[in-house]
Amino acid sequence: MAWSQRALHHLSGVVRPRKAFHSDGDGNRGYGRSRRWPENPIRTLARPTFMNYVYFFVGWMAWTMDGYDFFTVSLSLSRLAEQYDRKRDQISTSITLTLLFRSVGAVIFGLAGDLYGRKWPMIVNLVIVAMLELATAFCTTYQQFLGVRSLFGIGMGGIWGLASSMALENIPIESRGLFSGLLQQGYSLGYLLAAVFNIGVVPHSRHSWRLLFWIGAGLTTAVAIARAGFPESKQFLARKEEERRSGSKMTAKGKVQHFMKDLRQIFRTQWRRMVYCVLLMTAFNALSHTSQDLYPTYMQQTKLFSPHLSTVATIIGTVGATVGGLIVGFLSQSLGRRFSILLTCILGLALLPLWILPSSFSLLALGAFWMQFMVQGAWGVVPIHLQELSPEGLRASFPGVVYQLGNMVASACPQIASSIAESWTTKSKAGKTIPDYGRAQLVMMAVVWVLLAVVTVCGRENRGKSFEEGAVAGPGRETALVHEKGKGMDRTDSEADKSVEIRENV
Repeated sequence: MAWSQRALHHLSGVVRPRKAFHSDGDGNRGYGRSRRWPENPIRTLARPTFMNYVYFFVGWMAWTMDGYDFFTVSLSLSRLAEQYDRKRDQISTSITLTLLFRSVGAVIFGLAGDLYGRKWPMIVNLVIVAMLELATAFCTTYQQFLGVRSLFGIGMGGIWGLASSMALENIPIESRGLFSGLLQQGYSLGYLLAAVFNIGVVPHSRHSWRLLFWIGAGLTTAVAIARAGFPESKQFLARKEEERRSGSKMTAKGKVQHFMKDLRQIFRTQWRRMVYCVLLMTAFNALSHTSQDLYPTYMQQTKLFSPHLSTVATIIGTVGATVGGLIVGFLSQSLGRRFSILLTCILGLALLPLWILPSSFSLLALGAFWMQFMVQGAWGVVPIHLQELSPEGLRASFPGVVYQLGNMVASACPQIASSIAESWTTKSKAGKTIPDYGRAQLVMMAVVWVLLAVVTVCGRENRGKSFEEGAVAGPGRETALVHEKGKGMDRTDSEADKSVEIRENV
């Protein structure tokens, strides 16, 4: 097939996905033409069991606190600048450092999650995050603040992979899209909680911005305690039982050696998949950080609204984000992961003038609602899309590492936007020269939307992929790795059909 024909064939598969893994009401799995219309959402919500909901809820709460803890700095940017006698763009350096160090945490806690289970690595991770959030409030110098936020990034980096794998790996296939959108909106809820405390509690406390960090430390600790209250995931319990019956239990050193051997195998056979996922997450993280991190500052410095009104606009945008993530995530189960993302990119570009150009608060709030609807609508597909693209047995480490590597590459976006805005100026209605955060964000968001659309179209999807086979790292994963080989970014529908036939005959 000629290159142009292959490209057209690939593009048609994005616009109208031809096939996907699916299951019927009795739990039987198959691979064939995908559902054309969405399932009744009530039936979708009824599919998971009680324990599925328990695992999902705690993973969702962990991700919610990750969002809360991150946005405490961006919501306190002006207060922190006054506290440490620095410019706002210097304070935003802490955001960049946090994003840079998150990839380190993703590697450490992700590998621990795949080797030793989801439970105790997550508990340790959450406790570390809570301690560093508490330490942030007691920093007395700018240098201490930057150091603590850097360490804080390592702790935060582990949450995503552990939370998403624990929350989604037991969810039935037909429910994955909706629960993926619901999981991702935990991050928006964290943003919303931080914004509500920032507007309703912080101004009335003598502790000012520090109270926001103390609340975050307490809530994160509560999630860690909740995770300690129920057992390890069924995949790891099944592996322990299998080891006990077969008498093949490995030492800790043996597990690590076996796991590192598997990693080398995966890097040799799946490097294109990893590169693609890192590029995809770079575009996604650039999208969210450009649209969210400096939005309160934009409302205050360029539009000259009060901190109260800028926080209200942030809350309205977060409501739009929550609705968008749920709807688009749900629709991705029938429309396809890539097409759902592409659709939000097109609509997001069209909404940029409404997001930036108005002067009235009501129109700006409306623009914030719909822009965040599209931003987090696209993000609603990400948790399950990454889980389905992950090599088998690495669903805690692979999504977390590619997510945080993308975060690291995109980490400079808030500082770049802040620096550009401070160098570009405009005139207020009173004739005063003010930084033009609006124009800076408009240009950067247009570039990022286009980048995300291009990267998405170039990729593949494994909608409905089984999470039961090769679910954990350890002995017996060699077969899973053999099946994974050849299922990279160039897999066709016919190759997928052959893969299903192989699995059925094993």
